[in-house]
Amino acid sequence: MNVFKSAPRLAGKVAIITGGASGYGEGIVKRFAQEGAKVLLTDINERGGKAVAGSNPDAISFFKADVGDQEDWRKVIETAKSRYGRLDCLVNNAGTTYHNKATSAVTEQDFDRCFRINVKGVFFGSQVFLPELIKQGEGGTMINVASVGATRPRPGLVWYNASKGAVWNVSVQQASCLQEFIAADTVAGFQVTKGLASEYGAHKIRINSVCPLLGGTGLFEAFSGQPDTPLNRAKFISNVPLQRLCEPEDVAGACLFFASDDSSFVTGINMEVDGGRAI
Repeated sequence: MNVFKSAPRLAGKVAIITGGASGYGEGIVKRFAQEGAKVLLTDINERGGKAVAGSNPDAISFFKADVGDQEDWRKVIETAKSRYGRLDCLVNNAGTTYHNKATSAVTEQDFDRCFRINVKGVFFGSQVFLPELIKQGEGGTMINVASVGATRPRPGLVWYNASKGAVWNVSVQQASCLQEFIAADTVAGFQVTKGLASEYGAHKIRINSVCPLLGGTGLFEAFSGQPDTPLNRAKFISNVPLQRLCEPEDVAGACLFFASDDSSFVTGINMEVDGGRAI
């Protein structure tokens, strides 16, 4: 007797996925739609976002939004509710970095942009999404896409790594308060995921994070500090136990697990999707 469910794992669920116009975000959007979810993807890249939505218009729609803009977040929530009638999952995937360089060369503009998108974007999203789940009274999930740089920081991207570390920590504290964001700013670790998980668990809201390795999504040079050549890719991959870069499908699979009922008793944790790089 087959005890495993054959139905789509996200049937009947509604997900908001930020930064869904390309890269890891595009992979997450398409996988969620394949698994039965209705998806509102947001991005500042209107052309890319509309193209992704057009690949499966019955399940995916696009809304242009900047995660660093509080008013845009309010519009995102209202749009998702008006189009789909409810909310179940938020994937905070949108992120940015600066070119790998000496920390002394990082500008205030570099720093502010990283924290505006990578940390403040999650803050604004949490402020509007989580209260909506509480109103619905049926629980839900939030997934924060951080980076292996948060678990295994290296020279050249110190403040980017710190911003992604903040995302992990907020998730943990939310699953159990205003204190979670203070901790995120001070510790610059994985406080966002852990803090929110700690706070919102009583509402049956699960919050987890995913830390992917660098992928072949057009940012190799920015992250590695080396030109994107076959030789430089080979050098990088030689330090990855599973001997390849991360693919959008890898990140999508991890996010699917956290969004589905398969992880119904899992909150406040971080999944390293890095081929063993952080070992």
